Amino acid sequence: MKKMFALGAAALLLSGAAQAQSQELFVNIHSGNAMAQGAGLVLAGQALEQKASVRVLLCDKAGDIAVVGQDLPKLKPRDVTTQQMLQGVIKAGAKVEVCALYLPNTGRKPTDLIEGVTPAKPADVAAHLLKPSVNTLAF
Repeated sequence: MKKMFALGAAALLLSGAAQAQSQELFVNIHSGNAMAQGAGLVLAGQALEQKASVRVLLCDKAGDIAVVGQDLPKLKPRDVTTQQMLQGVIKAGAKVEVCALYLPNTGRKPTDLIEGVTPAKPADVAAHLLKPSVNTLAF
């Protein structure tokens, strides 16, 4: 009985360790407000620093930060634009997508997006969100 309990406890510990290593953060940014966008990107960056897997979905006005050539305000205290912040999380390993409705409803094409941003596939996003290890944030 003791041996069985020890094996069960070890399995739980290993399961917990595996979950800690596979933490995933899904950040949905749809606000047109630069500070809200920045807040989402700051948290995405912090999660990446803590070794989480990060996926960012940009919808509505937030999709504009992924378009090449945008004139965006700089946010304090680092004096960077949300596009620069976005490029930072991409460089750090985040997967970044614009929602499936963004391009066709803005008249833009995938080639209008900065490097590292792709159009989302709704079925893939839904499957990702249904994984138990995914934590979500929305801005």
